[in-house]
Amino acid sequence: MNSISKSLKQLLGEEYIEAVVDGAVALLGMERTIAQGLVDAEVEFFPDDFVTRMDSLLDKVGKPIISGMSHEFPGAPTKSFRNATAIHASPLTGLGYLRLGQDGRLYLMGKSEHYHAPLGHNFPGYKLIDNARALGITNATHNNTRGYITRLLERELVRTVNGVAAGNDAEVDKIIDSREPHVLNRVINLETGSLSCEAGIKMMLSRFYKVEGIEEKPKYSDRTPVFFVMQDKENGSGANYHGTTVFAQMLRGLWPDLYSKMEADGLFKVCPVKINDFDDFEIKFEQFNKPPYKAAGFIHEIILMNYGAIKLEKEYLSKVYELCHANDTPTMCDEIQSCMWYPGMYLFREYDLNPDFVVIGKGFPGGQYAASKIIGTYEMDNLSQFGALVTNGQEELASLSYLITMEFAQANEEALREAGTYYQHKVRALAEKYPKVIDNVGGRGYLLSIFFHDPEDVHKFTSSLNNQCIDVSSQTYKKSCPPAALTKPPIIATKKMIDYLVDKMDSALKTI
Repeated sequence: MNSISKSLKQLLGEEYIEAVVDGAVALLGMERTIAQGLVDAEVEFFPDDFVTRMDSLLDKVGKPIISGMSHEFPGAPTKSFRNATAIHASPLTGLGYLRLGQDGRLYLMGKSEHYHAPLGHNFPGYKLIDNARALGITNATHNNTRGYITRLLERELVRTVNGVAAGNDAEVDKIIDSREPHVLNRVINLETGSLSCEAGIKMMLSRFYKVEGIEEKPKYSDRTPVFFVMQDKENGSGANYHGTTVFAQMLRGLWPDLYSKMEADGLFKVCPVKINDFDDFEIKFEQFNKPPYKAAGFIHEIILMNYGAIKLEKEYLSKVYELCHANDTPTMCDEIQSCMWYPGMYLFREYDLNPDFVVIGKGFPGGQYAASKIIGTYEMDNLSQFGALVTNGQEELASLSYLITMEFAQANEEALREAGTYYQHKVRALAEKYPKVIDNVGGRGYLLSIFFHDPEDVHKFTSSLNNQCIDVSSQTYKKSCPPAALTKPPIIATKKMIDYLVDKMDSALKTI
């Protein structure tokens, strides 16, 4: 990865920053020279000494480097959280791809802290957030007073999600003003991926049902909306995951009694479709896109990280999108898991797709804040402010964390591609080396799963790595999903870190 250096003035623009300096002087009583120093200070995002320090500690992974804490303070969790929590591994501090656990041992982030931290812990570039806070830039704002940083981010999201080169303001203006279908030019700032997915679902539903009761009659008010999601291996809907709201959970088979009553009353229907099987999609789409039904939307991830990291194929998605677009059926690409782990930041662009909604989060704020977005089109801009908002979804420092992460990712597109390809090649070589144990490798780039023939073997594999303080998990809790070990190293992972991780995988496989 290449390092870059940026100041707040360079990142946010001179006019805004000078106004912030004036405010710091007038309101906070800060000396102008100090305020000016904070906005002009260039922060190096990924300095050599940071990388060297990370790599030099690899041989200490799994070992105690401080005495740590012996008392396991439980907090006040629910039963399910209590049973799942590994208190000994909870963080005291971290450095890049390393986490220092409460037990004093050093841990390796094999899953980027469950996909939240593509830039690892204490990424130096986020010091710009500290500088902004020192200047008095507030985080809290409101939907009606969205701050400059958030508005700047919205525009940057529209620019990058459409693949427009930096500095081409005229093209961005044209895109934002566009009323053409499938042009992504609207951003709703929300707190979590669940709420962003829910916003997309609500916009699809609003074409069937009134939201506030005062709107015109919805376009398809006489039809039953049908949502198409990914089907699991047992013909259920367990292969999709789009958050924890009740509606999204019903899409994946939870709340079965509630869903059955709603389906029986013709309120809505969920139609699971086979993974990478266009013939199946086409048959079911034709069945449920005529009265009394209407295809309400196709909702999908590209890498099914909650179903073994199975990858949807480009040809399959292209055909599905073409059919949906031809029949006024919105498509929603849920990139909560995949955004920021691929060149260009959005995996759907690698697939040449043109969705009506893109949901992003997790990777963009780099674990600094809970901040997700849904990017949509003029055509689907059909909810009032109170139909989709979250009061604290417009946070300014959260938006700044987005801009910092984006700046680094855009400066490292080729390095990101090379490292992801290198990791994928190394893991697939393991599959070839151990064909009696490993069935195949799923996913793409950093987002990889290793499918095992035997569920017991995947438990042995992940347990071996976990015992060495390497964070890799097994996905065997879904009976219909092939037994898989999930991995997702941060994009700052060095070649030395990848080699170390794969070598430990190799050693674990030898014991099986």
